[in-house]
Amino acid sequence: MSLLAFSPLLIEAQQAYFIDGYHGGVYGHYPVGQTSFMVQKLKQYPDWCINLEIEPESWNVVRERDPEGYIAFKQLFKDQSVRSGRIEYVNPTYAQSYFFGTSGESVIRQFQYGMRLLRKHFPEAVFTTYSSEEPCFTSCLPTVLKSLGFSYASTKNPNTMWGGYVNAHGGELVNWVGPDGTKIVTVPRYACEDLQPESTWQSIAWFNSKDYIRKCLDAGIKHPVGMCIQDAAWSHGWNKGPWLGQDTTSYYRPTAYKTWRNYIRNYSDGSAGEDWHFSQEDVLCALMWGTQVMQRLTREVRTAENHIVQAEKMASYARIYKGKEWPADSLDEAWRTLMLSQHHDCWIVPYNRLNGKKTWAETVTDWTGSTNQKSRQVIDESLKSMAGQDPGNRIRVYNTLAVERNELVSMEVPSSWKGKNWVAIDSQGEKFPTQWTTENGVTKLLFRAKTPSAGFTTYTFQETGKRLKAVPDINRMHNGNYCLENDLYTLILNPSKGGIIESLKAKHFQDREFVDFDNTRSFNELRGFFIKENSFLSSISQPATIQVLEQGPLLIKVGIKGKIGSYPFTQTIQLVQGEPRIDMHIKIDWKENIQIGEPGIEFKAEDPRKSFYDDRYKLMLYFPTEMDSSQIYKDAPFDVCKSRLEDTFFNRWDSIKNNVIVHWVDLAAKDNSYGLALFSDHTTSYAHGKGFPLALDVQYAGKGLWGKDYVIDRPTEFSYSILPHQGNWEQCRLWTLSERRNEPLISVLTKDRAPSSASFLSIEDDAYELSSMYYEGQDLYIRLFNAQGGNAVKEISIAGNNPVIKSVELDGRIVETLSVQEKDGRSFLKLSIPQFGIRTLKVERDEK
Repeated sequence: MSLLAFSPLLIEAQQAYFIDGYHGGVYGHYPVGQTSFMVQKLKQYPDWCINLEIEPESWNVVRERDPEGYIAFKQLFKDQSVRSGRIEYVNPTYAQSYFFGTSGESVIRQFQYGMRLLRKHFPEAVFTTYSSEEPCFTSCLPTVLKSLGFSYASTKNPNTMWGGYVNAHGGELVNWVGPDGTKIVTVPRYACEDLQPESTWQSIAWFNSKDYIRKCLDAGIKHPVGMCIQDAAWSHGWNKGPWLGQDTTSYYRPTAYKTWRNYIRNYSDGSAGEDWHFSQEDVLCALMWGTQVMQRLTREVRTAENHIVQAEKMASYARIYKGKEWPADSLDEAWRTLMLSQHHDCWIVPYNRLNGKKTWAETVTDWTGSTNQKSRQVIDESLKSMAGQDPGNRIRVYNTLAVERNELVSMEVPSSWKGKNWVAIDSQGEKFPTQWTTENGVTKLLFRAKTPSAGFTTYTFQETGKRLKAVPDINRMHNGNYCLENDLYTLILNPSKGGIIESLKAKHFQDREFVDFDNTRSFNELRGFFIKENSFLSSISQPATIQVLEQGPLLIKVGIKGKIGSYPFTQTIQLVQGEPRIDMHIKIDWKENIQIGEPGIEFKAEDPRKSFYDDRYKLMLYFPTEMDSSQIYKDAPFDVCKSRLEDTFFNRWDSIKNNVIVHWVDLAAKDNSYGLALFSDHTTSYAHGKGFPLALDVQYAGKGLWGKDYVIDRPTEFSYSILPHQGNWEQCRLWTLSERRNEPLISVLTKDRAPSSASFLSIEDDAYELSSMYYEGQDLYIRLFNAQGGNAVKEISIAGNNPVIKSVELDGRIVETLSVQEKDGRSFLKLSIPQFGIRTLKVERDEK
C-alpha cells in the first residue's frame, strides 16, 4: 500500500522528504512487543523507512522477551544498501548522551561501546549518518564521527527540544566544520526552520506541514526534509507506525520516507555549498542548572569520568612495568555504568522513575558508584602489582598526565609515622618539607612531589626534630581582616562583609590586583533572589567568622562561617605553596525547602517564559575582576570556545544561549595579557555580561521542566577554584591545569627500590594532552589531544624497544605506520596534530 493512500490525493509540484523512526530503549522506554510492532508496520507499508536511535542494550532484552520479533527484525535489518535498505541506525551511542556536558573521551566511548554491542546483534550494520531526536550534539562531533567512519550528520531535533536545540543555519546541506577543521556533510536545522509557535519543544520541521515545506522551497531548498524520530513509548500514543500516514489533510504531499543516508546521497543536492564553522555556542541547551539534583548528578558523573581514565592509565602502567593482566571485564563494566549515567534522560528528567523503580538521579548514584568502585579496585590492584604486597617505607608517586608535574600529594601512612616530623627525600638526596592534614576524618601526610611525564618517582622519608617554619601565612590585621599569603598570592578576607575576598594580588606578575573594587558585587559573594523574602539576599549583609583550619609549610586553609538570610553557609579557601590554583569549597545548610529564582512566572508548558532560565535571579557566586575589557573562553569536549555572546542572559525558551561551564570558563583581557579562570567540579551554568561580573551558579529551586518542583532537600555542597594567570588560556596552559585538577597524583607505599623513577611517555614541549591510555588485546592504545595550538611536528618518546606504532582511526582503520627510531631503550617518532585534533596511536610490541 502506498503511503499516499492514507488520505485524499493532493499532489504538489515539488517532492519533499521525511525522516521517520524510533527513539528510546529499555532504559528510556521500549514496550514489550515494540520490535514485532516495527516489523509488522514495515511489512504493512513497503514505502516506509525507519531511522533508529535505540539504546544498544535493548537488543539483549528483546532477544529474550520477543525472540520472534528479534529474528524477523534482524532479517529486515540485513539490507544496509543505500537505496533499498529501509533501516538505518543513526545514533549507535551506548546511552544517547547529550555530549555537551561530559568529557571528550566519554563522547568517543559512547560511540565505540555502542557500535561494538550493536554489531554483535546486527553484524551487517553500517553507520553512515549521525542524527538524534534529543539535542545530543557538541562541537567536536565532526572529528569523532569521521574517525568512526560516518559520512553524514544532521543537527535537527524537531520534536524533542525541551532541553535545547542547535542554532538554525544554512540551507539544504552544509559542511559542519569541527574545531580541528574536520568537515562532515550535514543537514542542518535550516535557517528558515523556525521554532514552532505556541510550543516549547518543537520546530516547524516536526510534521512536514505545507507551510514548512513551502517556506523551505521559498528559501531555495530544492529537496526539503522534515524529521520526527518517534518515542518508542506506546504510553505516549506514538504507536501508529508511519508518523505522517494517518493524517488526512495537513501534511505536504508528495512526501517520501527515506533513511538519512539514502536522502543525502540520492535525493538531496549531494554536496554541501557552505562551510559552517560550528561553535560550541551553536549548541543551545537549557537544563535545570543550579538545582540540587543536577548538581549532585553532574558531580557524580564528573568524578566517575576522572576515576575511570586514571584507572585505565594505571592498569596500563601495571601491564607495561609488571606484566599484569589487563582487567578488561572490570573496565568495560565501569565504562558501561558511567555511560548509562550520561543518558540524556538522567539529565533532563532526573526525578522520573526508571522502569517504575528508582528515579533516574538515584540510579545515576548507583551507576557512578559502581564505576568508582571498579576504578578504585583497578587502581589499587595496579598499585599492589607495582609496589608489592608489603607496603614498605618509601612512597612512589604516579603521574597519569603527559607533562612533568611538581605538586602536592596527600598520603595515608602507617600509624607509626604519625605525631612525628618528616622530610621527603628524592633520588638526588634533596630534602623537602611535609605537613600533616586531616581529610574527611583521616590523617594524611602531605608532601610536594616532582614527577616525570606519564611515569613515576619515589621518595624516602626521614624523621627530623626540626619543625620547618610555615611559608604560607595567615595573619589577622588591625582592622579585623585576615591576610592569607603564599609565594604567589596575597589574599585579604573581610569577615565584616560575610568573609568576601576584598583583595587578591598576584605576586608573580607585579602584584596585579584582580578584585574590582568599583563593582556593586563583591568577590566570592553569594547573592540570589529568595521568593519567601521577596528580595535579593547577599552573604555580605551579615558578618562571618573565620577559622584557621590548616597552617603549615605547604598549605593554609581557612573556614568562613556566615549566613545568607537565615541560612548558614561554610566556605573554605586553600592556598598551596607553589600552586597557581586557589581551591574553594562551599556548603549551605538549608533549614527548609525554599524557592530561589525569578519571581512571578507561573509555569505553563507552552509558555516560552520560564523562571529557571535567568541566572541573574539564581543564587550565584560572584567574581568581579579588575579588567578594562574582557573576553570569555570556555572548554568543551575536545574544544575551547571563544564566546560570541554579549551576555549569557535569557528568560525564554526561544532565545536560549549557551551558558554552560563544563570544566572551566576563563575571563581574559581583550589583549590577552592576563585573565581569571574559574573551575567547577560539575557541569553547570555561569553568568557574565556588561556590568555583570563572572558568576557561578549555586542554587535554583522551584518549578522546572514539565512543571516538576525542583526542591531543596539537603545541603548544597560543591568545590570550585579560581586561577589568576598571565597571558591567554593557551599561554598559561589552562587545559593542562584543568587536567591536573581532574587527575591528581597517585601515591602508594612501597619497598621497591629499582628503578626509583621512570617516564613511559614524553612529548616535545609537552605539546599534547594524554587523553587516554588502554589495552585492547595485546596492543596499547594512546590517545593524544592538542589543546595548545599550532601544528608543528613534535617528537614523542616511548619507553621500550621494537614497537610497531600505527596511527589509527577511532574505528580501528590504519592511517599510517609511523617511522620509529630507537635509542637508549626508548623509541622515538614524529607526529603533527592540528589544534583541537585527536590522534590515536596503536603500539604493537614485537614479543620475539
